[in-house]
Amino acid sequence: MKFLRDTWLVYQRSMLLNLKQPVWLVVMLVQPLYFLILFAPLLNGFESMPGFENGAMETFVPGLIIMMALFGSTFVGFGLIAELKEGIIERMRVTPVSRAALSAGRVLQTVSTTVVQALVLVLLSAPIAGLTIHWKGLGMMLLIVVLVAFLLGSVSYALAIILRSEDALAPVVNTVVQPVMLLSGIMLPMALAPNWLQTVADFNPFYYAVEAARSLFAGDLSDPTIWQAGVFLGGLMLLAMFWSTRKFSKAAA
Repeated sequence: MKFLRDTWLVYQRSMLLNLKQPVWLVVMLVQPLYFLILFAPLLNGFESMPGFENGAMETFVPGLIIMMALFGSTFVGFGLIAELKEGIIERMRVTPVSRAALSAGRVLQTVSTTVVQALVLVLLSAPIAGLTIHWKGLGMMLLIVVLVAFLLGSVSYALAIILRSEDALAPVVNTVVQPVMLLSGIMLPMALAPNWLQTVADFNPFYYAVEAARSLFAGDLSDPTIWQAGVFLGGLMLLAMFWSTRKFSKAAA
């Protein structure tokens, strides 16, 4: 009970800080909206291409949502570095709050924000780009977004505690995120890629997240990439949460 109560307190504090500066919630939507308005129309003639069998927007928008979750979650560590420099984590040493809750509450705030942004982007994609929304698939796709945000938010916070510098965190995040994004087939389906690139993508768990999201948007709830994404991302999420919790515990010990 103490862990749940402390997690709720940390979550409330993190959400209040976000709501005091709602401009960040909007800023994180700007980049995917640029892609939706300025890039998506280029794909309207791709319906006959491999990977686009379910429609151009029904293929592109799910990838765009995973991209937003990927970038939005990996950059949350910058906020924690600011708190470390201001001595907020240090002051928590004198409080009885659970050390595990310090990580869990912050990650839950990241997950909540990412899910809301994903939902807003889907609703905007219908009138802007003509996306056909499959409502049953949308609910399950948001669960995949939750796994991605949990996993990457935990990793970002752990890296922030280790590096304690924005100048060090930025190149590390970019070096990891860029190849992960390109090998996920976020912009264009990996069905268009040569065989060797498809083989490499098979080892990228976020590739399964994108493929599962596309299947769910097409209404194919039995596609094997859905359970594969759940298993791979769920397993990595548990490892990342354990790592992040240990780093928080040591930082506030």
